[in-house]
Amino acid sequence: MKIKRKKKADYSLLKGKIFRQTILVMMASVLSIWVFYLLFWQGRVSEWFVVIFQRLLHMDYWRAVALYDAIFRDHLEFFLLFGIILFFFVIFRVFLNWFPKYLDQINRGIDELIEENHEEIVLSPELGVTEKRLNEVRRTLEKRGLEAQLAEQRKNDLVMYLAHDIKTPLTSIIGYLSLLDEISDMPEEQRMKYVHITLDKAYRLEKMINEFFEITRYNLQHIYLEKEAIDLYYMLVQLTDELLPILSKNGNTTVLHVDENLTIYGDPEKLARVFNNILKNAAAYSYPGSEILISAGQVEEQIKISFKNKGKTIPREKLMSIFEKFYRLDEARTTNSGGTGLGLAIAKEIVSLHGGAITAESEHDTVEFIVTLPMEY
Repeated sequence: MKIKRKKKADYSLLKGKIFRQTILVMMASVLSIWVFYLLFWQGRVSEWFVVIFQRLLHMDYWRAVALYDAIFRDHLEFFLLFGIILFFFVIFRVFLNWFPKYLDQINRGIDELIEENHEEIVLSPELGVTEKRLNEVRRTLEKRGLEAQLAEQRKNDLVMYLAHDIKTPLTSIIGYLSLLDEISDMPEEQRMKYVHITLDKAYRLEKMINEFFEITRYNLQHIYLEKEAIDLYYMLVQLTDELLPILSKNGNTTVLHVDENLTIYGDPEKLARVFNNILKNAAAYSYPGSEILISAGQVEEQIKISFKNKGKTIPREKLMSIFEKFYRLDEARTTNSGGTGLGLAIAKEIVSLHGGAITAESEHDTVEFIVTLPMEY
């Protein structure tokens, strides 16, 4: 397994400035000590020490000069080095006053992120890498915020549409049940007709209520995987059999091109939900009487599963949004043909958790969903 190494940030400008400042401080320290030595140490300073020795130690002039030479002149290198180091730290401490301004700029940039300031963050040239990263973070946060806002808006619109549409079947159910209750001598044929209509409306109402729960579950659930070896052929056969009533309504059929010995490793319940969502989507948007082709096979170290149906070509701009939460291809208010728009979004999340990918392609009245899963993950 290859470990992805992060590219080191380029702080060459900042390092160059610190290096130049250090050299400048060093040169200033040496120059300062040298000037001090030439102008003062060999003149007035030496005379001050001689006078001090004379007064404190009660020496004559020449003995005081000899003591000065023994202490200072014979150890001149040591005093010069000590002086240079002392001056270096003093001057360097003064020069360091410019460095905290970079930290202040970084803190100011972070504050702008927290305050959701939409203006470009600008730092000193030496902090170009940090400036670029902060602006990337700002753009990422703005993008995520916009996506969350759009998803929330879509969810709110969908809930509003569902709430509105629930009234229709509910009104019909109440109306027909009222007729059945009030007219005791209703002909049997008419009674059966009303019962059938009422039951059909009740099923529709149940579907809408389930869609409400689907929205809530998606926002609250955390998907956990329980992986095992899966007989892919058997799973797809079972799913197509379960969807036979839905497919037969429009005269659609399924054709399987899958090796009977093909096995994948994953969560059978979650992957079944993925394939079921894709097949339901294909059934909803296929031309009447057309075939849905399901094929699967090994491509290198991956298993590729394809679901292809004949249906209206999906525009590219919609194709790019088809896996977003609460996105529906049918943008009309009615929910008769469309669901919550969560099926494909949940499918994408499940496939991603398996280490795979799901894509969609559409051209020439053909729509194809492709699920790619690793053989082992």
